[in-house]
Amino acid sequence: MSASKILKVETPNNDRILRLTLAPKSSYKKKNIVLQFEFTGRHTNAILIDENEVVIEALRHIDSNSSFRVIRPGVELLSLPPYPQKDEDKKIEDIEAYLKQKYIDFEQKRIQGLKKQKLLTVAKKRDKLQKLLSKLPSAESLLMEAKKYQNIANIVLANLYQIKPYDTKLKTYDFEGKEITIKLPKGVVPNRISEYFFNQAKRAKTKAKNVHIEEENLSTKINFYNNMYHAINQASSSHELELLVPKRAKAQRKKEKIKECELFWIDDYKVLIGRNSKENQALLKIAKSNDIWMHIRDIPSSHLIIKTDKQNLPDSIIEKAGKLCVDFSLTQAGDYDVDYCKRRFVKIQEGSNVEYDKYKTVRVRKEGIEIRE
Repeated sequence: MSASKILKVETPNNDRILRLTLAPKSSYKKKNIVLQFEFTGRHTNAILIDENEVVIEALRHIDSNSSFRVIRPGVELLSLPPYPQKDEDKKIEDIEAYLKQKYIDFEQKRIQGLKKQKLLTVAKKRDKLQKLLSKLPSAESLLMEAKKYQNIANIVLANLYQIKPYDTKLKTYDFEGKEITIKLPKGVVPNRISEYFFNQAKRAKTKAKNVHIEEENLSTKINFYNNMYHAINQASSSHELELLVPKRAKAQRKKEKIKECELFWIDDYKVLIGRNSKENQALLKIAKSNDIWMHIRDIPSSHLIIKTDKQNLPDSIIEKAGKLCVDFSLTQAGDYDVDYCKRRFVKIQEGSNVEYDKYKTVRVRKEGIEIRE
């Protein structure tokens, strides 16, 4: 084969085949062979065929379980079914404009695919939080639960003398004279059972007191993902979408996850965004003194931290981070002032409220149907 002479090169029917007719130099008998390259997706192959269209050898052997065309030595090679092609007799007047439009069409299709993928991911996170929120007990139901456990604890305490080790239930009467059966906890000695139920009542009371905090945290996280969904859906250019859906340039980024916030990368700079008040507080605690802190002026919004590693940040990073801060905090179009400074100039007040000094401001325009002035 190495010294064969190429007699003919053809593409039958302008299909997916490149066919080379060869004359082997070493053959004592003049006999031509064909090297056929087939570009057919998962069955792409290179096949040697004799003059009778019988397979001599192939790069990939294919049996009848995989395709109607069996490709094995000694088997006649069947022809490929014709590939349906569009008739494009249209004359191209301007090749540059034609190629530019082709690129625009390709880019729009790529953006839509990327959008769909990211929107599904964001929707999945949001739906998971909504399920947690819907399952969250109300303060009223928790207080009723606390009252129930308090009552059980008092009944157990009053009937402690009846409980023997290894009893699984207590059958007695409540304080209204009604018969009651109480299931006893496993592994708890009798003189500690009332304490167990008192603790259950205490936990339920604490949950009732704090359930509104958990509800607020979940609601603000859901709102964060709603804003993210809206921002991705509104993105109209590859540049804008790449900012919202950054590429993972380094392998270690795939494994890196931070529970306290949402993690992004802007041109190899790590960016952390708080999804609610609790996470905004956590960000301030984990940020280093030279990291950059960001927040929309005079508007409740996500806090954002840019990890600097003590480097000076390019203006482009500040501008892109400011856009993220706005996009993930608001859906309304308009012009917004985003203040930023080093973390060491931010003082934590009550909750996630802060005072900050020695700051600069970047103006961010959020595109939409209407821009407020």
